[in-house]
Amino acid sequence: MDEQFLKYAIEQAKKSVAQGGFPAGAIVVKNREIIGKGVSIGNKLNDPTSHGEIAAIRSACESLLTTGLSGSVLYASMQPCLMCFGASMWNAISKIVFACSKSKVSAEYYGGDYDLSAINKKLTRPIELVHFTALEDESLKIVRKWEKTLSAIQKP
Repeated sequence: MDEQFLKYAIEQAKKSVAQGGFPAGAIVVKNREIIGKGVSIGNKLNDPTSHGEIAAIRSACESLLTTGLSGSVLYASMQPCLMCFGASMWNAISKIVFACSKSKVSAEYYGGDYDLSAINKKLTRPIELVHFTALEDESLKIVRKWEKTLSAIQKP
């Protein structure tokens, strides 16, 4: 089941790039039903907090009319940044499944180098973190394709 939902999150990353955003997408699932979807188009919305994970959490909270997502799973095409991880914690998300590890991309995309697993261990209610490596290359392809568009823009 994780693979199917994670593939959907990767599709959200493709949509994000198509809309001119960062190559990350996410969904929130509860009781095997998608309750929130998100793309990373904060640059288009003039909102630096509008990452795919945050957008998916907002969407899920709106659809359930709640601020707590206990028992939900966040599926993300890329490992969540510290902000998105924090939002997951504050919304009581139980599990995060991600495809592309932050170690595969520039630390710049994450605002630096830190260990989410170490931070997670210090939480009152740690979140189950699952790196689904079988889909890492699929997610990374989207990132690399997006990076090439950046190079093309920067060339004179």
